[in-house]
Amino acid sequence: MTDLLYSETETDLRAAVRSLLSDHADPAALVAGAAESGSPYDAGLWKALASDIGAAGLLVPEKLGGQGASHREAAVVLEELGRSVAPAPYLTSSVIATEVLLALGDVSGDVTALLGDLAAGRRTAVAALPLSAADGLPAGDAGRVTGVADAVRADVFLVLRADGLYLLERSEVSVEPQTALDLTRPLAAVTPGPAGTRVADRDAGEAAMRRGLLAGAGLLASEQLGVAEWCLEETVRHTRERHQFNRPIGSFQALKHRMAQLWLEVVSARAAARAAADALATGSPDAAVAVAVAQAYCSRVAVHAAEECVQLHGGIGMTWEHPAHLYLKRAKADEIALGTPGRHKEVLAALVDLQAP
Repeated sequence: MTDLLYSETETDLRAAVRSLLSDHADPAALVAGAAESGSPYDAGLWKALASDIGAAGLLVPEKLGGQGASHREAAVVLEELGRSVAPAPYLTSSVIATEVLLALGDVSGDVTALLGDLAAGRRTAVAALPLSAADGLPAGDAGRVTGVADAVRADVFLVLRADGLYLLERSEVSVEPQTALDLTRPLAAVTPGPAGTRVADRDAGEAAMRRGLLAGAGLLASEQLGVAEWCLEETVRHTRERHQFNRPIGSFQALKHRMAQLWLEVVSARAAARAAADALATGSPDAAVAVAVAQAYCSRVAVHAAEECVQLHGGIGMTWEHPAHLYLKRAKADEIALGTPGRHKEVLAALVDLQAP
């Protein structure tokens, strides 16, 4: 039976992560220039989140140096990262890359050592796939890959070649920063060199990549939930304080209806995101279905919430000084990340044998 409620441990973890992010990743600070610098990452934030709190190792078993937690706890971290649009490589390194390595099963010494480093926050890794990738297959045979999220600060790259899955150090790849819509999640073009350490054959590598992207898509829904929650809360706060005709604009019935509708969507998105996280955590045979449902729904809710946030803030919502644009850009970028809503609907239809009309 799916458990959508937050446990006491998850609640405590949320409080710790939210407190940390309020000190290190305030959206106003991002607006002030960090997001435009070309390198929005805060080394102190990542150290505190990854190693001090131990969030980077939540999915890694204790025997490999991790926390031995589950996708439910990782989902809580991503909710808070979504609420703050924090520029941290958590989704790409601590979820997707980590899941790929764990999916290899009886791992080699190189993989074990890397998992320990990822869990401790000493290093970060990314799969050499576009952020928009819907499956684990590269477009070509380990050639130039564009749109790789968080590649600009990654230490290790997971590259799928014709003969298997390889680990490449940063010195063994070429990384070219690209212009991204979402300033808080930089993209880059990655060109792997001929070197690297082979850790799995082609079939095992493909299966591991697909597993990593499935987990990534499922937990991305929690990040989208966090984006939507912040947008709704900030919009409600603003409409209570902003007065027009000597009354709060939030008292106008038309705006009440819009925010009430958005609240219903956010509540439903929370249920979908929690179901996906729980299915991944318990190894449910319906995990792929839960992930497809969560992504098809949560993507649209995050975008709608961000659009309403910008519009209902009026003139200030259209300015660069207010953080609303960061949330809209994150929501729009997340909408096409790891498969579009339409793609996930197609996957869902195939999984449940729902024929098109």
